[in-house]
Amino acid sequence: MKKLNTLFFVLAAYSFHAQVISGTVISKNENQPVPYVKIGIEKENAGTVSDEKGNFSIDLSGLDASRKLRIEVPGYEPYAETVQNFRKQDRRQIFLREKVKNIKEVNIKVKKLVDKNWGVNTKTKSVLYSVNSKFKKEDFLGETALEFNASKRSKIKNINLNIASYTSDRPVLMRYSIYSEKNGFPNENILDEEITVELTQDMIKDGTYTLDVNEHNIWVQGKFFVGIQFLKEFDGKINISAALFRTGFMRKFYGDWHKMTLAAPAINIDVKVDKSAKNSKDEAAALGDDLEGLVSDVSQYQAASENSGYGKNESSGSYIELKDTKLYYETYGEGEPLFLLHGNSGSIKDFYQQIPVLSKQFKVIVVDTRGQGKSTDTSHRQFTYIQFADDIKALADKLGLKKINIAGWSDGGITGLEFALKYPENLNKLIAIGANAFPEGVDERLVNHMKNQLLVLNIENKPEKFDERRLVMIMLKEPHISKKDLSKIQSPVLVIAGDKDVIKQDHTEMIAKEIPNAELKIYKDATHMIPFEKADELNADILKFLGK
Repeated sequence: MKKLNTLFFVLAAYSFHAQVISGTVISKNENQPVPYVKIGIEKENAGTVSDEKGNFSIDLSGLDASRKLRIEVPGYEPYAETVQNFRKQDRRQIFLREKVKNIKEVNIKVKKLVDKNWGVNTKTKSVLYSVNSKFKKEDFLGETALEFNASKRSKIKNINLNIASYTSDRPVLMRYSIYSEKNGFPNENILDEEITVELTQDMIKDGTYTLDVNEHNIWVQGKFFVGIQFLKEFDGKINISAALFRTGFMRKFYGDWHKMTLAAPAINIDVKVDKSAKNSKDEAAALGDDLEGLVSDVSQYQAASENSGYGKNESSGSYIELKDTKLYYETYGEGEPLFLLHGNSGSIKDFYQQIPVLSKQFKVIVVDTRGQGKSTDTSHRQFTYIQFADDIKALADKLGLKKINIAGWSDGGITGLEFALKYPENLNKLIAIGANAFPEGVDERLVNHMKNQLLVLNIENKPEKFDERRLVMIMLKEPHISKKDLSKIQSPVLVIAGDKDVIKQDHTEMIAKEIPNAELKIYKDATHMIPFEKADELNADILKFLGK
């Protein structure tokens, strides 16, 4: 068998000669080897995994002698020993004691139980969690987890993993774990026995691998985490679907758990829940950690927009050079000018469902906001919505347009409001979709998500992510449009939001109320992604509003 490479970290000013310690992990009760045991250094991203016969080798060179070496596997008492003591003997046998199982009788009537599914269900192929043993071993042998919250006692029946693609020269060995929660992170593994799987292509049905754990009798309540870990190298790659705007967790060996704020793997579970204990609030809590009900999976729309050709159409595209920016835009159709302004981190292609419809009646000018899409920004200043509005005014001036209409989505809608305030004589009508007037108008869950995202970006401090940091910062710090400011807007404004929007509904209603000539429409069964989800309805509303 091909041995797993081991890892080491230099943690002291002095160093040791190379010291590789080998051994075998054995069950003390059964006197049999324990396979695929995780062996690592406490609080460090260093370690290895034993093979199918319990054999392992770990390089302890240069490690702090006072650090603890840990060996843990479900069903056995954890083993810990200082690195100093562990170094003293090679080819050693590590005996693990089986845990004493206290089986408690669960007396719940079957007729009171109802089937539920919680977690991340996306099957996208554009946002992926990639597993490849050719990467660094501490990454490949790391562990990822997703948080759940069961308000009432529930039994896990199946653990589902949505797999976008699978390539392997052999069955892929995986371990499943269920963790309790402490201080918002995974804590102790609550399983009484190991759950490992040798995954093959034929086990994946319709993009999902379903693991039946009903016989393991796993009961949960409160916050808990479902974790997966790959244990053995293979030639190939597995891509697991992932959901944006969800928070996942990751660690390497026995290192600290860290939040992954950008996306989370598509892990979902089938459970049996006490029907009498459920209500809508409990259901929301059980779905997971944050934005599942606020931002839908839009991967199918993103893939379609990428294939549309918009945003990279040379025959319709052009640049305008302004201070610190080359602003890219595309023009379609003839008639009264209508500017389409995308949301944060978006681009022209996001309006792929609006451009062909609206350009039949209007001269549609679609713009990549500076620092996004194909537009650049060479300054080192923070972005502002007033700056974005100034850019639109400069582009309108270049095109010789004295009065324009604006349809802005999210950040684009905020830019439209700032344009209405600063350049009232140049605005005809405004459609603001999912816009907020000040940061407090955004759902706290999204705000917390963005704060975590900014924290990660600041820690990474990568120059290539400077624009990304600025785009997160502008959402957290701006805009600052008061009720008094809104009352000054005299242009007709159509205010739109979804009933499940990340913009609080009372905030959207306030904006429409304070603007003298505003109309309000709340879309049913819609999130913040209205131009994607409700394209036909939105197009009709824009045409009707501008045609009045």
